[in-house]
Amino acid sequence: MVEVNVISSSIVRPENINKSGRAKIHLTPHDLDLLYLFYPQRGLLFPKPESETHIISRLMASLSTALEIYFPFAGRLVKVNNQEDDTVSFYIDCDGSGAKFVHAKAEAVSVNDFLQPHGSAPDFIAHFFPTNNVVSCDALVSEPLLALQFTEMKDGVFISFGYNHMMADGISFWRFFHTWSKICLDGSVSNFQPLVLKDRFLEIIDYPIHIPVSEVEMLPSCEILTKERVFHFSKKKISDLKAKANDEIASIELKVSSLQAVVAYLWLSIIRHSGLNREEETQCKVAADMRQRLNPPLEKECFGNVTDLTTATTTVGELLDHGLGWTALQISKTVRSQTNQSYKSFEENWVRNVKIPKTGGGSRIADNSLIVASSPRFEVYDHDFGWGKPIAARAGPANGIGGLLVMFRGLEEGSIDVHATLNTSLWSDVLVNVLGNDLIGK
Repeated sequence: MVEVNVISSSIVRPENINKSGRAKIHLTPHDLDLLYLFYPQRGLLFPKPESETHIISRLMASLSTALEIYFPFAGRLVKVNNQEDDTVSFYIDCDGSGAKFVHAKAEAVSVNDFLQPHGSAPDFIAHFFPTNNVVSCDALVSEPLLALQFTEMKDGVFISFGYNHMMADGISFWRFFHTWSKICLDGSVSNFQPLVLKDRFLEIIDYPIHIPVSEVEMLPSCEILTKERVFHFSKKKISDLKAKANDEIASIELKVSSLQAVVAYLWLSIIRHSGLNREEETQCKVAADMRQRLNPPLEKECFGNVTDLTTATTTVGELLDHGLGWTALQISKTVRSQTNQSYKSFEENWVRNVKIPKTGGGSRIADNSLIVASSPRFEVYDHDFGWGKPIAARAGPANGIGGLLVMFRGLEEGSIDVHATLNTSLWSDVLVNVLGNDLIGK
């Protein structure tokens, strides 16, 4: 049994709480739709620093400075009871309460223990993350919007995080993480611009949004048993999949991307060995960045949760009767369908008929669905806190989701790593026998 001992747990606050000039951030329908989503958790494995002197104090001091720039992460989620119409509302209070910083040690764990052969995920990996089983709405009671953990190992360190997805998406978070590492590396803040916050997009919606009390009552949780595996797609493997998919489509106008080909390959492989009946429905959900799709477009650096979860839906039989190209094309079409109008229509409809999805077994998030999270476009290997760049990226537990594919840029140029977590009742054999045999050594 691996022991991960917590040495300290602290709250790190920005030095200048009032620097932002922004006291309150209202939450949009796209934010509020994530009220019961578990905190996304990611982490980076680094080599062990040659000198460990003052590392923790450096990390905490630079985090305090980074939170001055990314001040929403130091805020708190607030609920307002609207007694006049039996509803509740939520907003982020940018009060500078701070983020949690955990210092832990797992001195018996080596890098080789962490990077197990053939992509196996070690059983102890959950202990290296700071927000296991934390849901967005937990921030109302005891949880900060951001938590980070620095775990010392025998010959390496692991820096992980969990954050409230209502506050930010992966694009915004990795920019914050890069800022933190840059400040820790050289102490400079002169090159960082003030944070650009997303604005409220729809004038037709009155803020704060009133949500029926019945929609924010917690349901009993139902644990989903899962297995994890990390698959590595080499540059050549990705190129071959993309070429095969586009050859099958045989279209001059419509082309699928490398990422869409990889996701299609995984979706097909998983469903082929899932044991689901042909008439059952299956979905593949992919997050799309909406910043440049809105009209007028937002700045690329805009901070917040500005993604939309697109859904490709088909039956098991229809999916299996077609090839890689057709499957990739369904994903491509649903991503391209996300426009300014579809984004606004979702928000308008959401306010008219509030239905907040729940996670766990039997939920509409978990059943027969694959969720594709994160992106190989994120520069996860460019972070340097002062002792070198990462050597691996990993995801935390996929609480409440029965099929999750977290996409990372691979360490080798042009490659992709996929941290897969699948429901053991449906797809465990896929992880052990099928995808592994397809990918190992290729």
